[in-house]
Amino acid sequence: MAVPLQTNVLKAVLWMMGALASFTTMALAGRELTQEMSVFQALTFRSLICVAILTAIAAARRFKGIRTERVGLHLWRNVIHFGGQYGWVYGISLLPLAAVFSIEFTVPIWTAIMAAMFLGEPFTRWRMIAVAMGFVGILIIVRPGASMIDVAAFAVLAAAMCYAATYVFTRHMASTESPFAIIFWMNLIQLPLGLVPALAVWVAPSPDNYIWILAIGLGGLCSHWCVAHAMRHADAAVVAPMDFIRLPIIAVVGYLVYEEPWNPWVLIGGVLIFSGNMINIWGERRSKA
Repeated sequence: MAVPLQTNVLKAVLWMMGALASFTTMALAGRELTQEMSVFQALTFRSLICVAILTAIAAARRFKGIRTERVGLHLWRNVIHFGGQYGWVYGISLLPLAAVFSIEFTVPIWTAIMAAMFLGEPFTRWRMIAVAMGFVGILIIVRPGASMIDVAAFAVLAAAMCYAATYVFTRHMASTESPFAIIFWMNLIQLPLGLVPALAVWVAPSPDNYIWILAIGLGGLCSHWCVAHAMRHADAAVVAPMDFIRLPIIAVVGYLVYEEPWNPWVLIGGVLIFSGNMINIWGERRSKA
């Protein structure tokens, strides 16, 4: 017997609440850690905690489901994803948190462009509308001539492009690689990518930062886990609006914790980018129906 829709939506909401908490925790942890250490070192701690947890889970499963014959694809995917992680944490360390999250919402736009280029997916009129609205949203957020135009803003924008590229890799690999294998190899490969450059500028973390080290690792792992489970209980048209709640939440957190001023241009640009994404989702569903 089919599960009632209301039950599915309720479960999706609960899982997305966990995802929102995880994303917010990661942002706070990244901000706190990079005040004392390099971005490379913060990412090393994140990967180290994730690898430890995932290895324990894999051992309990007798390492079933993580073997792969596509090591090369995993390597390329995670070099690109690590670049995205670096740009995101670097932006977190310098920009208002709401600005980082707003620019991050462009990931589906870049994914649509890259999927059309490399996977041959159709570039429909709905996707063109989403791309156009996304670019306008970016211009509203960074506003040429405003103070938001700096290296950190472009680093976050580049991070969004890297995340989109990893999504395209994931779609290509999904037929042979399990979700657990993808996330396991992601953290295993990214651990040395962060550790090697971090050793040159390594600092001993202060006791106050131990909790943030744990938070960035658990937050990174739980965010992937929660979003994946939310998608199991409801489709993107239900999950995506809940994901957008990240923006007002992080704006409030930034104001209360770091006294970051309210910036209406960031919120307006974020709403426009999100609206383009939703138009694309609903348009694609309508076309399929």
